[in-house]
Amino acid sequence: MTDVHDAREALGARLREIRRTAGLTNRRLAHLAGWHESKVSKIEFARIRPSDDDVRAYCRHCAAEDQLPDLLATAHTIETAYLEWQKVLGTGLRRRQQKSLKLEAAATHIRDFQPQIIPGLLQTAEYAEAKLRRGIEFHRIPGDIDEAVAKRMERQQVLYKRDHRFHFLIAEQALYTTVGGDAVMVGQLDRLSSILGMPRVTLGLIPSTAEALVVSTNFAMFDNRLVMVEGTAAELTITQPREIDVYGRAFDTLSEQSVTGAAARGLIQAALRTRGADAGRG
Repeated sequence: MTDVHDAREALGARLREIRRTAGLTNRRLAHLAGWHESKVSKIEFARIRPSDDDVRAYCRHCAAEDQLPDLLATAHTIETAYLEWQKVLGTGLRRRQQKSLKLEAAATHIRDFQPQIIPGLLQTAEYAEAKLRRGIEFHRIPGDIDEAVAKRMERQQVLYKRDHRFHFLIAEQALYTTVGGDAVMVGQLDRLSSILGMPRVTLGLIPSTAEALVVSTNFAMFDNRLVMVEGTAAELTITQPREIDVYGRAFDTLSEQSVTGAAARGLIQAALRTRGADAGRG
């Protein structure tokens, strides 16, 4: 689904399927819920937005209470689940970094998968500046680069909170994707080496030769309540329990393919050698 209207239509279709599975006509459901008969059709064909009580009525009268949490999560996020980057970044990058800071502070278990670049929480200032500068150019947004980098560095303080746990999965390709040039990459790879063995932080690298058991774009999981996916044109916020379960299963599968500790350090050292750096450091 690509916009709010598509999301509303999808929710209406799910409610219509629940009603039909229960063997109820529009008229019968409307009678049970105390609605005008036309309301059922308007909800199911996305002409009106269902309230929480409307969704509860569908689940109650159609014997589908087990689907209530997922349906409510869908209804609550219809307006904000899909946000174009032009809207998110319209006032610059700092505001988006502040949103990430709040999400990370509120979660106690953060899982982050990155197939192409280094996660923001592990970036050096130089790597972050180069990456964010390209983002400003690509999206043609206000250039608040200094404020955005400072806020990204501030976010990293969460790594030292004793009540937080982190699990980063990074595809080996990210060690070779150039951001900012060789000098920046050497500093970034050294930073990754220093992360290995850090308390409450698990860093797994997925070898480039690993079988493609899961093909996915980047995503970050905040506890088991929210998943953020960054696309090319927009970001997607997922709160539906059944979809979060899918991402959790994907993360577990990717984790099983990853290497940690000495094996991960070996991959980092190999990447450093391609930059002409001393692979024995770290």
